[in-house]
Formats: sequence, C-alpha cells, structure tokens
Amino acid sequence: MTKKQLNRYEVINNANAGIITVSEASEALGLSERQIKRLKKNVREGGAAAIIHKNTLRTPSHAIPEDTVNKILEIKRSENYANCNFKHFQELLSEFHEIEISYSSLYEMLKAGKIESPRTKRRFKPHRSRKRKPQAGLLTQTDASHHRWFKDDKKLYAMHGVIDDATGQVIGLYMTKNECLLGYFEMFRRTITNYGIPVSVYADMHTIFQSPNKRNAEIDPKINVNDTQIGRALKELGVQLIAARSPQAKGRIERLWGTLQDRLPVEFAIRGISTIDAANEFLKTYIFAFNSEFAVEPEKADSMFRKVPDGLNINYVLCSKEKRSIDAGGVFSYNNKSFKVVETVSSGIIPRNSKINVLTSPCFGVKAEYRNIVFEVLRFVPPKRKNPVRERKPPSAKPPADSHCYKYGQQLYIPGLPGEECDKEIITMLENIFLEKIAK
Repeated sequence: MTKKQLNRYEVINNANAGIITVSEASEALGLSERQIKRLKKNVREGGAAAIIHKNTLRTPSHAIPEDTVNKILEIKRSENYANCNFKHFQELLSEFHEIEISYSSLYEMLKAGKIESPRTKRRFKPHRSRKRKPQAGLLTQTDASHHRWFKDDKKLYAMHGVIDDATGQVIGLYMTKNECLLGYFEMFRRTITNYGIPVSVYADMHTIFQSPNKRNAEIDPKINVNDTQIGRALKELGVQLIAARSPQAKGRIERLWGTLQDRLPVEFAIRGISTIDAANEFLKTYIFAFNSEFAVEPEKADSMFRKVPDGLNINYVLCSKEKRSIDAGGVFSYNNKSFKVVETVSSGIIPRNSKINVLTSPCFGVKAEYRNIVFEVLRFVPPKRKNPVRERKPPSAKPPADSHCYKYGQQLYIPGLPGEECDKEIITMLENIFLEKIAK
C-alpha cells in the first residue's frame, strides 16, 4: 500500500471506531460523506484490501504492447533515425512503419528509454515577431542554405528556398552545388508553376540580386547601376525586389532552414537519396507534405499570386540575357563561339548591326531575341581562308665571292676570311675610318 492508502485506511478505521465522525473523515480525506460511508462498509467487510483500487497492478486495456514499445525504441536507435527529433519521428513511424501513437505517449516512452531529442527548445525571446501579411503572395522571402544534406557525403550543398510570409508555405525548393543564378531561376520556376507570380520578394543583399554599386549610386547619381539577371527577370515579371539588411529581417526563411536541416537529411537517408538530381526530384512533392504540417491560414482568403499572362513564356524570362551585335549574314559571337540566327518568313529578318539579346538556359540552350521575337539559332563554323604560302629560300652556307663586307644573318663577313680574323679585320677597318675623320 502507498502512503496515501495507509493514511486513508487509518482515517476510516477511526471513523468505524467512533473516534471521529463521518463529517470529520470527509474533511480530512477530501471525499464526500457518501464516499466515506461506502469505504467504512467495505473496510468492515474486507479489511485493508478494500482501500486498494481493483485495477492496481493491472495492465490497462489501452496500454501500448511491450513488443511495440521495444520495436519503437529499436527503430529510434537505428542509424537513419538517430538524429530525428521526436515530432518528426512520430510522423515517420506512421508513414513507413504503420505505427500510430500520440506525441505525449511517444515522448514518455522515449524518455523512459533514456533517448534524448537532438532538438531542444530555444530560450524564450522577449521581442515580438513581425505580424504576417494578410494575404498569400503579398510578400515572399528567399534565401539559400549551405548544409551537409546527405548522410554519407560531407560536402556542403546549397538549398535555394522561398517561403510565403502570410501562410508560412514553402513554395519552392531547389538544390545545387553552390548558391548560384541557376538555383534561384529553377526555384522561381517551380514557384510560379505551382502557385503563381508573387507581388514582392524579400532577399538579402547578395550580388545575385543587386549590384554592389547600388549603395554608391544612392550617393553619386553619376554611377550607372545595371540590373542583375535575377533583378531583370523579376522586373519583367512585375515583382518588387526588397533588400533585407540583416538576417533577422527575413526571420521566417531563416527559421525554415533550421527545420529543413533537421528533417531533410533524415528523409533523404530513409529513401536512399544521395545525389542532387534525386533530391530535386523528391523536393517537387515534399513541399506539399511539409506545408500540410506547418502552414497556417492567412488572415484573408483571397490569394495575391498572379497567373502567368497569356503569351508569356516563363522560360524566356528566367534565363540569362546578354547583348550582342549581329552581322550581315545573321551571325553573332557568344562565349567564343559563332551562332547563326534561323530567320523565317513569320519571324522576319534581323537588320545588319542590330542589337539582340542572347538567351541561355539549360531548358532550351541558346536562342536570340529581337524586338520580343525569339529566334532559333544554329552553331556556325566559319570556313577557313586559303592563304598562299610563299616559299622562302634557305640562306646559302657561303657568302657570295664578289661581295665586300656585308651582314650575313646576324654576323659580318669579309670574303676569304674565317670568322675570328673577319672580326679583327672589321675592327681595324672601323678604327682607321674613325682616325681619318678626326684628322680631317
């Protein structure tokens, strides 16, 4: 019996003996008088055993079987799940092992098995978070995170991501070896395909988004600042680019990286994903499962994401564009190679010396754009010129016999004299000429 049960047994015995009244026993034990009368009767008939609850030492009918408990602990201690936090582990148990268990039960089970979560709650910060935008698509935050995403690969890879401020939805993810223009282009391509064109994008001051001379141009208007490729593409789509001056300013995307760095390596390890291509294929559908768990409802249901306008090919916007001049034959040079524009009756002819935009992308290769018309191009190899080669006669081994002192190759010769005697004779001759000029 526990101390509480012993105390209750003693009070009931005193009530049966008439030492205390039913009212006093009720007040001492915190029970109703009706309950005290029932306990008095049970103790008189069954003794101290009447105080002990009938379910004591019995396994509850809804208790988790011991085999299931051991299986869960074994799974958690395995290599793939060792770095998985408790909440994520609960989801994976349901998805891959068909084990449904509440978080509180799982937490108590893992704690009893002396398993600690790799993720601990951070200390409460007194400042308040910025209020979310009222509608989806009004503001999106983008960034890239370098991390060891694959279990057996110690290299750092860059994950490009964008999150909606109003709902917390991840609307685009794409992985590359480094933070680069291609990664952001492909990420925005997935975003626009799945959700639409947002109103604005909140990004850091990386040179991919804006020129490093932009701050100097604010002081000196004479400094010319050109748009970056990303800046130009967003401007063509009508998206406002906002520069964040600190990581805290775009805190939602920064906190997202902490969650993804904790979850994605486990997801990749379970599925055997170890390459960038396989990871990007998986990320196409993973964002929807992630959003179903973490996204919130916006204040207003109307979405501000815009559809791609009719007639606009998104591939011709999310690409690299550079200016080039075209010659009379429709040929231009790009990246040390020559290309010829394929002109048709419908597309028209590009005039000589016109300025064109050269479009390059992994989606379509190389194309040319003139007055918003996109032309196909072909690789052009200019023909080799046939230049006649003049035959040069090799110098004779001996100088002509009838010549006087002359230069032969790089050495002076006098007919009939070997090399050393020739040099001496020349020096003597020059000295005589010099002396004659002084005498005159």
